[in-house]
Amino acid sequence: MSHLMLSVSGCRGLVGSTLTPETVVRFVSALACMLHDRRGARSADLSALAAGPAPAVGTFGKHRPRVVVGRDGRAGGHAIAHTAIGALTASGCDVIDVGVAMTPTVGVAVDTFAADAGLVLTASHNPQEWNGLKPMFRDLKAKGPSASAPPAKSAATLIEAYKKSRQNFRAWDEVGGIDQRAEQAIAAHHERVRDVLDALKATKAIAKAKPTVVLDSTNGSGRVATAAFLEELGCKVVGLGQSDSGIFEHTPEPTRENLSSLGGAIKKARARVGFAQDPDADRLALIDEKGQYIGEEYTLVLAARALFNLRKPGKGATAVVNLSTSRMIEDVAASAGVKVLRSAVGEANVVEMMRAKGSMVGGEGNGGVILPDVTFIRDSLTGMALTLALMATTGKSLSELVSEVPSYSIEKRKVEMPKREEADAAVEKIAAAFAHEKINRSDGVWVDLSSRRSWLHVRASNTEPIIRFIAEGPNPLAAKVLLDEAQRVILQGLPK
Repeated sequence: MSHLMLSVSGCRGLVGSTLTPETVVRFVSALACMLHDRRGARSADLSALAAGPAPAVGTFGKHRPRVVVGRDGRAGGHAIAHTAIGALTASGCDVIDVGVAMTPTVGVAVDTFAADAGLVLTASHNPQEWNGLKPMFRDLKAKGPSASAPPAKSAATLIEAYKKSRQNFRAWDEVGGIDQRAEQAIAAHHERVRDVLDALKATKAIAKAKPTVVLDSTNGSGRVATAAFLEELGCKVVGLGQSDSGIFEHTPEPTRENLSSLGGAIKKARARVGFAQDPDADRLALIDEKGQYIGEEYTLVLAARALFNLRKPGKGATAVVNLSTSRMIEDVAASAGVKVLRSAVGEANVVEMMRAKGSMVGGEGNGGVILPDVTFIRDSLTGMALTLALMATTGKSLSELVSEVPSYSIEKRKVEMPKREEADAAVEKIAAAFAHEKINRSDGVWVDLSSRRSWLHVRASNTEPIIRFIAEGPNPLAAKVLLDEAQRVILQGLPK
């Protein structure tokens, strides 16, 4: 895929091909216009100038939108960052530059520095040649943490503004200022996660255990602050992918096939656990003390279990996951009296439901843990802290903790369907065929087959001419049988 990708996650493309300086300026200028609209900043700026002297050129202005900018550390990202910062300041925004920083660190910084928004220069787990721009917004009226990925409506507004090349560059005396606050941003992130551990009374237990940890940050943004944080907790850290070269030593997505070297390093170091981050460090995969890949689906499950064990959930407590997340979380939550709610796929949808329900934790099965006490952004640092807390307070190894969770298997499949109307019709066929089961229609169709300890999720792709099938069952065969069943339903009556 080589075209520019515009979605709720922002903008991604191939550097120098579809992601060019022109693309960056267009996207960032559209974002700046949105931020000025939110503040009514143009009129505010003019009234402020009339009321008194303007701020010195290049310094922060009271009425200008403030944006935290960070990048995931991949090679070449500095050029994207400089272009984005230039476009923001030229559009009359003040910039807080936190340099190479994890996406959740940017989220914490947006809240800590009372910024209007954040912008992370990242293509997440995409290969080396990709980069992108991932925005987040803060609720300007909120008192606690609120920075998060934009909801669908805001994302659509931003994309439309980009397509229309909306911009409003300012005169020389109205450009924004730039401030460097990388160290303060990292410190704020560390402090929030430590505060959670202190509240759970787990900090001393981790320090006493002194676990050896192997950390693979794939030479991405996690290398800047993660090892130091783990060492502060009392861990001995063996680092992989900790170079500032920005060159990924393996395919950056933290999946089993990409992390073979991590298992060997764990056995060699006799480590208690292995942690693998993606380049912008919002996802976390786990490897046990035997060097066995545990994966990303268990990250949220174990983090939630730590929270449920160490912070007694109140009556009516909820957790939120997306429709494609393993039902393991429901098994763990049920034992703590916590109800699991399911949102449409997408971090912003999870966060929106978490806020509406006041949920204590949420996330996605791709290794994303969202803890409101820290940030409404998926956070690998929080995932590590809660995993270590569970291990230290129970005295159990990671493999033992995993063995206590009922296991399931997730299988995925896709079917080409060039016409969107055909894809929509296919989804309706699934809804009709499984109408006797519990169904969720917030994102395609999700079928809860609890009697079979299974679920099925069928949805049309927003970026490709395909239908996506995901099924979970108590074993791989059960999941595959369910996929076969669903595929027969949608192909029935279509030309061969």
